[in-house]
Amino acid sequence: MAIRLGLSLPQMKQFDIGRDIPAVARAAEDIGYESVWVFERVLFPTPMRQGLAGIEGLPWPDAYRSVAEPLVSLTLAAAVTERVQLGTSVLVAPLHVPFELARALATLDRASGGRVVAGLGTGWAHDEYAAQGVAPFSRRGQVLDELLDVCAAVWGPDPVAYEGELTQIVPSEVGPKPVRPIPVHLPAFSPRATRRLVRRADGWMPIAMGAPQLAAAWQGVRDMAAEHGRERPVDVTVRINARLLDKPYEGDDREPFQGSLDQLVEDLAAHAQVVPGTYFFDLQNGARDGEELKDRAAAVYEAVAASGL
Repeated sequence: MAIRLGLSLPQMKQFDIGRDIPAVARAAEDIGYESVWVFERVLFPTPMRQGLAGIEGLPWPDAYRSVAEPLVSLTLAAAVTERVQLGTSVLVAPLHVPFELARALATLDRASGGRVVAGLGTGWAHDEYAAQGVAPFSRRGQVLDELLDVCAAVWGPDPVAYEGELTQIVPSEVGPKPVRPIPVHLPAFSPRATRRLVRRADGWMPIAMGAPQLAAAWQGVRDMAAEHGRERPVDVTVRINARLLDKPYEGDDREPFQGSLDQLVEDLAAHAQVVPGTYFFDLQNGARDGEELKDRAAAVYEAVAASGL
């Protein structure tokens, strides 16, 4: 399989997280997926004051009413797997104390044998910042920059020392250390975010948005990398928010990765042709429980493998 496939773990409210997260993680590894992924959503405001992803009038999915904490979820997965990478897509970085998050990621990487991929973003939900942000929403970019600095310090050699706006670390030994430098992936939807990506991150983490749109965005990342003299490659990990249906979607308004297995594979082929890398499927939408999610994961993997991708 030329592309690398990943699978999102079951964090939403319809799942029995203590049972289903380990079970789906084990199944994903057995099936052949190369990575498992978690996302972060810390609350569900009632009444809703902001649309999904900041889009006015777009409701939040009902399943967001309860989303399992991402690093606890990955720990459950790490304990029952040996090979799959353990990725976050994404942690909303400014909702976390930088030093504590850096230590948690390092500990998980050490415990799992060097399998963590840290996808970090700034989020969009003002209510989440109001509940637990370490700084106002308007300063989210500065917080992410400091978090990246703190991670580099904490994951690096001792003695660790850092002086920032939110974080002060006196010269100290800080452990455990990660097995290797943890890859950091960032989304990038603006010129400022793209500059941060090419200067500071190992990889880019977009959402599958249609092959032409993804190709255009990828060209923008490459142009920015060339402008800033980046020589090392930018890894790409693409989140697929899939809606798998029992039969083909026949309307002209079909969105990417909405429809039958064949339609999902066609969409994947179109995306992979323009942007190589890791593609991971979030198949939680519509799955009633962990068993159904495992069945969906197996069917998608087999269909992709049969296609020759």
